[in-house]
Amino acid sequence: MTDNSVRQAARPADAPEAPEVAALRAHLAAHNGIKGLDILQPRDTTRALELFRRDGFVVIADVLNDEQVEILAAGCHAVAADILALDQDRSGNRGSHRYSFGGSSLTRSQLHRPEWQMLLDIPLVTELVTAIFESPDYVLRAASGDFCLSGAVEYQPLHSDVGDWRSAAATPFSAFHDPRRQLTVRDLPCPYVCVNFLPQEVTRLNGPTRQIPGTQHSRTPIPSLADEPEWMRLSTVCPAPAGAIMIRDVRAWHGGTPNISGAMRAIPNLEFYAPWFREPIVPGISHGDYKKLSDHAQRLVRHCVADSSETLITGATLRAP
Repeated sequence: MTDNSVRQAARPADAPEAPEVAALRAHLAAHNGIKGLDILQPRDTTRALELFRRDGFVVIADVLNDEQVEILAAGCHAVAADILALDQDRSGNRGSHRYSFGGSSLTRSQLHRPEWQMLLDIPLVTELVTAIFESPDYVLRAASGDFCLSGAVEYQPLHSDVGDWRSAAATPFSAFHDPRRQLTVRDLPCPYVCVNFLPQEVTRLNGPTRQIPGTQHSRTPIPSLADEPEWMRLSTVCPAPAGAIMIRDVRAWHGGTPNISGAMRAIPNLEFYAPWFREPIVPGISHGDYKKLSDHAQRLVRHCVADSSETLITGATLRAP
């Protein structure tokens, strides 16, 4: 399949049986996925840290047990149903048929949901995030993630989830600034980690995340979709089993890919700030629910708690405030 035909196939199609979608499916089935992708086991913590430092991401299997996978999958489908009820045309808020769990919540988070609260007490996650930051004093930014529906045939542009300071008029979520103009956020140790949890297998066809290894420190401009080479489009984290986690340095270039599998793909997450890094945090859990968490979880979410005098308003939206 030629590079041009792949780009043509990435355009929206009127029906799943459209010829360009069939061609895209065959191409992805044959070529999608990072060659030699390491899927580690929970015991491989030293290797996990090495790969994270080198590539900007790492995948570990068998972190969630079957019961946790089932609970998380049910929670993702319940939240998705509430969001999709507001979007009959499936326009999405991260592209057609593509949605952010946080960006579709009035609190910019799903921390009020018990399925996401469950993720705060996964021992391996605690161990690895503590090792990445070399401190247990990191904090939760939000509980979010994304999902894409079958029919998401477009590629999401490559991007990073954190950058240098921008004015409040541009975004309320911005922090790092060097007035000498010598350092950027990419010159720092990892300031911000995302842990994605897989409630289903991620395959070549159901919208695997594409990650460009080693770009977390790159100052090279991120290529547009028009300029992105084909190898980057196929640099996807798959196949990966249900119950796995993917830990990401959010500075590394990444983006969504087509889901032509026939089923929804969800990757809920927890997002953490290093002890020395902060951007504004929006309350995502009521004081009452906060008091029900474990001591460990309470420490993590201490900046995400609504005041005891306030009522946390939760619900679905297509455009978070």
